Amino acid sequence: MERQMLRGDLEKLRKSGKLLICDKEVDPKFELGAVLKHFRNKKPILFNNIRGSNVSIIGGLFGDRNIFYHMLGTNHEKRIFKFMHAITNPKGTKLIKDGPIKENIITRNIDISKTFPIPTFHENDSSSFITAGIVIIKDPETGKRYTSIRRLQVNGKDNLSILIASPMFTNQLKELKEKKKDMEVAVILGYDYSFLLASQISSELYGVDKYEVDSALREEPLELVKCHTIDLEVPAHGEIVFEGIIPHNREVEEGPFGELMGYYGKVANHPVIEVKAIMFRNNPIFQVSFPCREEHLSNGLIREVELYTHVRKFAKVKDVNVTIGGGCRFHGIVSIEKKEEGDGKGVILGALGSNKDLKHVIVVDDDIDIFNKDDMEGALATRVQGSRDLVIINGAQGSGLDPSHNMRGITDKIGIDATKPLGENGVKFNKAIIPGYEKIDIEKYFPNLKE
Repeated sequence: MERQMLRGDLEKLRKSGKLLICDKEVDPKFELGAVLKHFRNKKPILFNNIRGSNVSIIGGLFGDRNIFYHMLGTNHEKRIFKFMHAITNPKGTKLIKDGPIKENIITRNIDISKTFPIPTFHENDSSSFITAGIVIIKDPETGKRYTSIRRLQVNGKDNLSILIASPMFTNQLKELKEKKKDMEVAVILGYDYSFLLASQISSELYGVDKYEVDSALREEPLELVKCHTIDLEVPAHGEIVFEGIIPHNREVEEGPFGELMGYYGKVANHPVIEVKAIMFRNNPIFQVSFPCREEHLSNGLIREVELYTHVRKFAKVKDVNVTIGGGCRFHGIVSIEKKEEGDGKGVILGALGSNKDLKHVIVVDDDIDIFNKDDMEGALATRVQGSRDLVIINGAQGSGLDPSHNMRGITDKIGIDATKPLGENGVKFNKAIIPGYEKIDIEKYFPNLKE
């Protein structure tokens, strides 16, 4: 039985009944994305009958919090501490001579679109896109490996465009460009939950080798093999790896592409990847993420670690939620056990200062379920007075993924203190409860009920 990467997790998903199989023929242009979107990318689906290809596609793997927790062997209450422990206690990897990823190697007559079914998702997308590719580069000075999800536009048979947002990635490219040197790069498909999560931590903040964070998360060494044509290591049990270089002197137009929050990203010139080799398993499974919920949930899980770390300096924090509806970056909710008047405002300042992408933050008491939209709306409706509880910061740094930010290049940030007052005045805000039955196992009463 497979232990690591995609096939190991597919077996777990099958056994737990969480994997949906689609044997009907599906067109990778528009139709496949429509099926994934119907389930809001929260249902892992294996498509076994792709029009024009004999390669299966897996999508929707990483969009559901509870599945994520299950696959990582944790739960909601423990997830932040598990992730923090892996980041602060990375473990070594294991380099092996050979692995399934090397079962097939192409170095001549490369044609990406003929070899694999690359989807087109939206009407005005500029091309087909590889959306689930985890890109790996290596720091030439320290040897540390850095991974992140990047969208990859298919330009031709062996040519991809890469959208780069990471300052570390951008700075390294700039340095190599000044030296007129090309960058070696690999793109990995067919990974699992821990590998994705490790790829989302901030390299600038933690400065760790993300492969070693993955080893800590999976509680065993991540098994790696050397690439065929470049000096990089990739997971031995992955499905597909594209090896290549980013030339120091070449960019092409990329976009538009429908991505975060359902908007099209802007058109601009971006670096290219010249693909020199493709390694893949027998009967490979091509991995996709419908733009852009799946990797953004994993990114949000890491942002929750960062948010929690920042705001716990200001109050006793029960939980945090970097919301899916806010793109897993723009909206944060913090639940606190309020001890002093001013705790809410302090947490707002800490939260908005924790990350330039965070645009709106709401602070609530610990009797509010911050993952329940009705509970949150109730807190906003009954515990907020605008003249007293709003904090507005004009002209702050924001995210280029926010169209309203791009209009001016700056962002207004808002904090809402939705906590109740302390003392006697706070008693009026106590919620009615059913003693002993606030959490009820409804299956005791209706054994055959499927919610």
